Amino acid sequence: MEDAIVLYPSPAIGHLISMVELGKLILTHHPSFSIQILIVTAPYNTGSTAPYINRVSATIPAITFHHLPTVSLPLQSDSPHYETLAFDFLRLNNPHVHQALISISQNSTVHALIIDGFCTPAMTVAADLKIPAYYFHTSGAYWLATFLYLPTIHRNTTKSFKDLNNTYLDIPGVPPILATDMPNPILDRTDKAYQRVLNISIHYPKSAGIIVNTFQSLEARAVKTISEGLCVPDQPTPPLYCIGPLIATHHGTGGGDGGTHECLMWLDSQPSRSVVFLCFGSLGLLSEEQLKEIAVGLERSGHRFMWVVRSPPSDQSRSFLAPPEPDLESLLPKGFLERTRERGLVVKSWAPQVAVLSHDSVGGFVTHCGWNSVLEAVCAGQPMVAWPLYAEQKNNMLVLVEELKLALRMTESDDGFVSAAEVEKRVRELMDSEEGKLIRNQMETQRGEARAAMRKGGSSRVALAELVRNWNMVSVESNLI
Repeated sequence: MEDAIVLYPSPAIGHLISMVELGKLILTHHPSFSIQILIVTAPYNTGSTAPYINRVSATIPAITFHHLPTVSLPLQSDSPHYETLAFDFLRLNNPHVHQALISISQNSTVHALIIDGFCTPAMTVAADLKIPAYYFHTSGAYWLATFLYLPTIHRNTTKSFKDLNNTYLDIPGVPPILATDMPNPILDRTDKAYQRVLNISIHYPKSAGIIVNTFQSLEARAVKTISEGLCVPDQPTPPLYCIGPLIATHHGTGGGDGGTHECLMWLDSQPSRSVVFLCFGSLGLLSEEQLKEIAVGLERSGHRFMWVVRSPPSDQSRSFLAPPEPDLESLLPKGFLERTRERGLVVKSWAPQVAVLSHDSVGGFVTHCGWNSVLEAVCAGQPMVAWPLYAEQKNNMLVLVEELKLALRMTESDDGFVSAAEVEKRVRELMDSEEGKLIRNQMETQRGEARAAMRKGGSSRVALAELVRNWNMVSVESNLI
């Protein structure tokens, strides 16, 4: 019987890739394990993950992907949030998860089931099969602190976050955040999405441990506060394992080799630290009006730029399907591509972000503040302009700007629109100003800290070793029963 760890990610690209990178990390330092990964096919846009999965399957024999049977789910829902659909879809997968775990157990000793928050329904499956269940938190420790404290906030007020105007939430270990800046799916406590998220936050402390894609020195205050139990005041907090930064150096999720080659070749011809890179994540879609405004701001800034443009969603509220390839001539201002041809490159839909951020020609990053993108920027030492779009990204922005001093804030109007003047201002500030220079210096410091954390004896390597030690102890104890 071989020793196995089973990973069960939700299908969204940021969650799945982070989870697979966790599996690769475990194998690198503890190759006696096999990694078994459960894959579901979602009825909504998750980003293109198939090329990445195929590449890992072909190159790492110790990782096995188990594609679970397709679950049909009607797209009708009285919640406007895709998160509700994701929760309900993954709950319906429980029988297949149960069967997969039994099948894997025929030839392996399963030491742990690692899930992300969306896969919380599988906690009952793990309990039935007496397999220790761990959460892999794919965002940072500051958001984890907020998330763990959500049940306490829920008990202490009867109002929805959307109705707590001008009210700052006092959350242990976290900078004060406006209640109305909490993620959209949880702004209304009567919405199903809020109820699902609350349920997940209640289950986190019931796990055997929480694995976080961060490193201790980056989010020291939040890590300390969580570890001291201040975010879960009514029960014990499970062990916390900060094992990051985990980033996929090449995940091949679009664009093809030609597109990859083209944009990196273009960067090769640009001066050092001269290009600002704009990218808003696999699921970050902006309106046509907003795209035109960004174009005007970039043109006026006078700076070199590389900008990844995706087609606007056909329906902003329910972008379940992948958008088509963008028609740049119709989406961007007339003549923009020609006028900026000498100093700008617009890339359709996808670019190899890690390679771009690591390129010597890139000097700054305008980002949606998805946690994977934040870690990629830290590992590349790239100062950021924070422009959050969805999920916990406003919380991430607050931490990056106010607490960690790693980003400038992109200021929106009340309806979430960003003007050309604001884009121009922030690009110039990032690339030219003294404040931009200070952020760059702070980023360089964190880049060194990230490398130190992942070296032998570093905080993340020590945390991983402790996690594996606990898996082995559980196995020994269960074998003695």
